[in-house]
Amino acid sequence: QVQLVESGGGLVQTGGSLRLSCAAAGAASGFTLDSYAIAWFRQGPGKEREGVSCISTSDRSSTYVGSVEGRFTISRDNAKNTVYLEMSSLKPEDTAVYYCATRKGRCVSPGYSGSSYLYDYWGQGTQVTVSS
Repeated sequence: QVQLVESGGGLVQTGGSLRLSCAAAGAASGFTLDSYAIAWFRQGPGKEREGVSCISTSDRSSTYVGSVEGRFTISRDNAKNTVYLEMSSLKPEDTAVYYCATRKGRCVSPGYSGSSYLYDYWGQGTQVTVSS
């Protein structure tokens, strides 16, 4: 069992920046994120949930959906069991509830429409609103 808690959302103007955090905790003593891939998803008003980014376990390679490539950066600190999503040059269309999710093993491409079904644990989400 893995629990995820997102934070860092808020209201920002177009062109601004935010950093989201996803803190993980496990039921077992000594739990670490080392063997888990972590992804960020978002769901805008009236939209389907979509994958945004994912970071793998050991090599920390990352992947992004095209609409955020070059603007968002995902990173992880396994010692803190925390994953971050640095968002810059924010646009009104980035407005959404942002969720982190995790699964053991490899990332699933955020561009794959069924990727959300392949993640086992989810946080409650954090709202990001970008004003025009």
